[in-house]
Amino acid sequence: MSRIYKNNRKRLMDCIEDDSAVLILSGGEVRKLGDENFPFTPSANFLYFTGLDKPNEILLLAKSGNEVTETLFIEPFDEEKAKWVGPVILPDEAKAASGIEKTAYNYEFNEIFAGIIFGKRIQNVYLDLENRVFEMHSPEIELADRIAAKYPYINIKNLYNTAAELRRTKQPYELENLRRAIEITGEGVVNMMKKARPDMCEYEIEAYFDYTLKLKGVKDFAFKSIVASGKNAAILHYSQNSSTAKDGSLVLCDVGAKYKYYCGDITRTFPVNGRFTERQKQLYNIVLNGQKLILDTIRPGIPFKSLNETLIKYYEKELSAIGLISGPEEVRKYYWHGVSHMLGIETHDAGRHNEGLLEAGMVLTVEPGLYIAEEGIGIRIEDDAVVTENGCELVYEGIPKTVEEIESLMSGE
Repeated sequence: MSRIYKNNRKRLMDCIEDDSAVLILSGGEVRKLGDENFPFTPSANFLYFTGLDKPNEILLLAKSGNEVTETLFIEPFDEEKAKWVGPVILPDEAKAASGIEKTAYNYEFNEIFAGIIFGKRIQNVYLDLENRVFEMHSPEIELADRIAAKYPYINIKNLYNTAAELRRTKQPYELENLRRAIEITGEGVVNMMKKARPDMCEYEIEAYFDYTLKLKGVKDFAFKSIVASGKNAAILHYSQNSSTAKDGSLVLCDVGAKYKYYCGDITRTFPVNGRFTERQKQLYNIVLNGQKLILDTIRPGIPFKSLNETLIKYYEKELSAIGLISGPEEVRKYYWHGVSHMLGIETHDAGRHNEGLLEAGMVLTVEPGLYIAEEGIGIRIEDDAVVTENGCELVYEGIPKTVEEIESLMSGE
């Protein structure tokens, strides 16, 4: 695997100006309460370029005269700490996993970094400075402030867009991990469908998903599971999962397993009693046919944002035909999110989803929905597709989706 990460770093440095340094942080643990930390998840970019997933590590790449040097900073071994939480990664282990020959301890960073800035006449330093919230002050921004104060002549540049472009199209090993994440997610969804019964609490249905993941050795979720019955399904990111699924209601389950840090993202909507009403079936099939339309539309070279525009035009026609809306401006009353986002190491993977053209190798969700709060109905159907040379194909098939398939599964046929 180390050759994969070597190649990822080479692709990155081929995009970086000469006389530049790149700093990528793995991230640090966040205190939860008392002496307990939240579970640690490494920076997606750090993982992508090193294959490592430990906290408090730093990747330093320097390019001078078109020659690239690599240094990985890791935590030193602490015998007392190891008794409580286990040992840190050792230099030889880090080298084997990442393919980076030179390692140092993170307490040596300041001295080594200063030497590279001076010795290689570095003019630019790239950090991942993506910041979606103005008030946020990340470790990368703090480090950028420190560098700017010490070296006012250096240009601080944002690495995010460059890294995002590299991560947008998936490599074979990534597709393999995504396929397994989605397959396991699908098995959990099927288990929820099989076990669901009227008057079960949403969290009881959710438990069957969790159980399936644990059986498969999955310890983390791509995101907080959404198991929403009745009117709760009209709340896009409902995740309390604490209500009772009443007889006759639909249950919307938007869930994802995380496998080797790659995310599945699947949504299915099913009747808790195993049978759709005629109204539920009518609306469900509109959403299902909308998903088929988008899957048939996806191909290289089309604008990403056109997918949602296509779905909205479809809804204008279909919702008017059943009398749900009286004009195209009313579609947004019942559908207000996008039909797709990129998928990978992050559930909403790197890149700005309303920009650019689709390319072969991109993986994206296809998730049309309708949310009719006044009828206590929320429907979303989501699968994950990879863009191919001539269109797209689902990363994993086999999760029941049609009315007939769902009813057959839930009836035990």
